[in-house]
Amino acid sequence: MANEVRSPRGTEQSGHERSGPRCIALVGPFQSGKSSLLEAILSRTGTPPRGGDHHTGNNGTTRMSTSLTAATVNFMGDSYTFLDCPGSIEFAHDMRSCLPAVDAAVVVCEADEKKLPQLQIILRELEDRGIPRFLFLNKIDKASKRVRETLATLQPASRIPLVLRQIPIWNGDLIAGFVDLALERAFVYREHMPSEVIELKGSDLEREKEARFSMLEKLADHDDALMEQLLEDIAPPRDAVFDDLVRELREGLICPVLLGSATRQNGVLRLMKALRHEAPGITETAKRLGVASGKDALSKDGWAYVFKTVHLQHGGKLSLARVLNGAIDDGATAQSSSGGSGRVSGILGAAGTADGKRPRAETGDTVALGKLDAIKTGETLSFGKVTPASLVTLAPAAPVLAVALAAADRKDDVKLGQALAKLNEEDPSLTLIHDTQTHDAVMWGQGEMHLRLAVERLGERFGVAVKQTPPAIGYRETIRKPTTIRGRHKKQSGGHGQFGDVVLEIKPMPRGSGFSFVDKIVGGAVPRNYIGAVEEGVRDGLAHGPLGFPVVDVQVTLTDGSYHSVDSSDLAFRTAARIGMGEGLTQCQPVLLEPVHVVEIVCPTDATAKVNAILSARRGQILGFDTREGWSGWDTVRSMMPESEIGDLIVELRSATAGAGSFSRQFDHMAEVTGRTADQIVAAHRAAA
Repeated sequence: MANEVRSPRGTEQSGHERSGPRCIALVGPFQSGKSSLLEAILSRTGTPPRGGDHHTGNNGTTRMSTSLTAATVNFMGDSYTFLDCPGSIEFAHDMRSCLPAVDAAVVVCEADEKKLPQLQIILRELEDRGIPRFLFLNKIDKASKRVRETLATLQPASRIPLVLRQIPIWNGDLIAGFVDLALERAFVYREHMPSEVIELKGSDLEREKEARFSMLEKLADHDDALMEQLLEDIAPPRDAVFDDLVRELREGLICPVLLGSATRQNGVLRLMKALRHEAPGITETAKRLGVASGKDALSKDGWAYVFKTVHLQHGGKLSLARVLNGAIDDGATAQSSSGGSGRVSGILGAAGTADGKRPRAETGDTVALGKLDAIKTGETLSFGKVTPASLVTLAPAAPVLAVALAAADRKDDVKLGQALAKLNEEDPSLTLIHDTQTHDAVMWGQGEMHLRLAVERLGERFGVAVKQTPPAIGYRETIRKPTTIRGRHKKQSGGHGQFGDVVLEIKPMPRGSGFSFVDKIVGGAVPRNYIGAVEEGVRDGLAHGPLGFPVVDVQVTLTDGSYHSVDSSDLAFRTAARIGMGEGLTQCQPVLLEPVHVVEIVCPTDATAKVNAILSARRGQILGFDTREGWSGWDTVRSMMPESEIGDLIVELRSATAGAGSFSRQFDHMAEVTGRTADQIVAAHRAAA
């Protein structure tokens, strides 16, 4: 390997400007080979295999990433921390939270058209964040089509040109190596060994000239001098070509495309050299985030950005952070952008293992800071006297699936609450809501696997067994006609008795009006000091109507009544009003109401017909659909849909869109439910009561 780790520019290490420790994100669609690429990088750089990661609970790198994994390697004297981000859309928040901290991203993908929408989602996130990116076309040894065809297929996913940096060398139908178009050299793959330089000749030489000219044409779109050289058929200097590649990558004008096979470790060293010579360093990253660094720093205070929070089973809380400026000493006090503060208790390497403990973190380092209990993911830290402004805004995607949780053993209720709070700290894309009616904790997430993993973590890591049920639907009932009813409560015992007597007029109100109580008592038929008790009794009666659900859109008027000077009391009048409501509502033709939401689905255009069919089968009323603004090849479908039908919509939607579709919803109105559907809802509710 010693002969392979040379600079591709001919100037070797003398042409490389050290940029401090780098942080690189590995992103890409689900099962594109990100973790395999990280394993190959560890092997190629001579980094010892790791033990269990506290982030994932698996050994080494994950086979199916469901949480962010960090690993630090040394390559040609430079330090690189790689953040392997989950590829599934359900775990995308880990990727979104770490991207502001990285210098560049490697987008791992393959020649699979089905994964194009997922690739587009990831590239859009990088584009919006201004993250320089390389595309690593993985599994090239299994490709069934030519690279240029694949590139044409992938280009619609990117808003900037995908610039091919390498072309494969074919041996029949097998890929034997590659030609580096910038370096103008040919390499032959060797199994699990550095590639070998060979002479470029014959048809490979002709293909190289054509492909290199195509690469230079794309670079010339942003370089007038290069364009003139191409028009005059003058070969541009190699250093000038590399300078253009570096500048246009860092300015977000191009996305270079490299080839390889992670499982065979092919193309890994060439990728590492591209990162070494072309990816920006911490100085550019700090400027992108609005933090001055180095000699231009506004202060000598250390600044850091927290991109992940982890609660260890026995080691407390760790905050994974990138140092953007200055230095952080163990024991230093952090001020956060939210106003919190804390004292660092231990600085560890990014993998969070004890053998990586260090006394200080320098500019560019990616580290785990111990026991900053008041600090959360997404916050900016300053290790001086000034409270920092927030550098990053993180908004989790709208939740799409929910489950109601209760401790299997009621004595664990407090423990469950604490575990859920820690879980939410680790993963802010989980949303926790307390249901005041059922007293359950309702956990909202990004999909079926997301929620399943969260429940597993509650048991395995926090030791809390839970019962799961579908969350309650917000059914209500109302009335169709008015009535007048007398509620009378009389009870005689040995001492003072109980007496309350009220006449109530009950009538329906327009949908969405809620509840109104009117007092029309004259002549003291019901003393003023009991009116409040009557209203409480009315509200008691509305809590559970004849169908078993809260009653809404009703006006109740107290018109008459009577009292006893000795036996009347607040309790007696409250009970009388509740009795009157119970008898009166049954005479008012009660009707069931269900919540209806406006659901907005985003999906690839080729799946729109399937989505429309799904909505129709779920009692959805399609309002219309249009092209998704700013997204080529996507549609937005709007529909009215009952809340009860939205429950597991995301499972069917993801199946129909190869895991890329999603939706948001907004409550719109309550609608009447009649007939067999209403009977089934009422029967199920009574059976569960």
